[in-house]
Amino acid sequence: MRKNLVSRNNLISYKNFGRKNLIGYIFSSPFIIFTLAMWLYPFLWGIVISFKKWNLISPKQSWVGLENYLGVIKDPMLWVMVRNSIYFMVVFITITTITSLGLALLIKQIPKKYAGLYIAGFLLSYVSSGVAYSMVFNLLFAGDGLVNNLLRIFGIKVGWFTNPKIAMASIAMIVCWKFTGYYGLFFLAGLNNINPTLYEAAVIDGANSWQRFIKITVPLLNATFIMIIVFATIISFNLFTEPYMITGGGPMNATRTMMLEIYHRVFGLLQAGYGSTLAIVSAVITFIFVWAFRKLIERDDIYE
Repeated sequence: MRKNLVSRNNLISYKNFGRKNLIGYIFSSPFIIFTLAMWLYPFLWGIVISFKKWNLISPKQSWVGLENYLGVIKDPMLWVMVRNSIYFMVVFITITTITSLGLALLIKQIPKKYAGLYIAGFLLSYVSSGVAYSMVFNLLFAGDGLVNNLLRIFGIKVGWFTNPKIAMASIAMIVCWKFTGYYGLFFLAGLNNINPTLYEAAVIDGANSWQRFIKITVPLLNATFIMIIVFATIISFNLFTEPYMITGGGPMNATRTMMLEIYHRVFGLLQAGYGSTLAIVSAVITFIFVWAFRKLIERDDIYE
């Protein structure tokens, strides 16, 4: 009798669990359908197209196998774009990580009733249109723009977007302006999750502010650092709006990115197969960098 009662209770629990799962699937189904329709299907279709030659207009598609992939790998422009993306990534990650962490530390010192106002202000840059702020910064940093007019007082003139050596770094600083406030929120959340008793114990042990920052804050923000570096790496290999609006990939291909080349190949030269191949190669390169960063930086022992 007891076994029957247990079996009956297990059956009821299983039915309730199945009913809850069904309700969950119903509520999440719009997102699942959207993901399948807008992400998975185009991704799989892009893989298929990468093995074909198609001019995007004609319904005729010819199978070419690995020809597109061999063309991408042999194209010297691929390595120019990878170099540009790495250059951008180094500048972008370095500046954005430092500024967003500094911003989070500053907001942490502000009374909570005022912190929301500062957060909202810094988030305005993140929700700004990429086209709009690119045009604004293009005017500000032009040869006769406001920034150079101010520098001319000191006898300095900088070709922010015309000098191949600093053009990509200049674009990186613009993108940093967009993401500093957004990433600062991640760091702020990480700082709020650190147990304050750790700092109190460190003060009792005689640790100064710098030692507390290096020994406590930085290690316990490891997960946040990883998340921001992953996001920044993805942005670096998907950069399009800013170089498209400001430099068009110049000067001397110094700001030419993978997304610019994909756009040019698909919509300019109507090489849909080659563009799809380039997109897949870009995704693979991005994954390799993300994997490498996680292996080098991510630490699990600090949470044990």
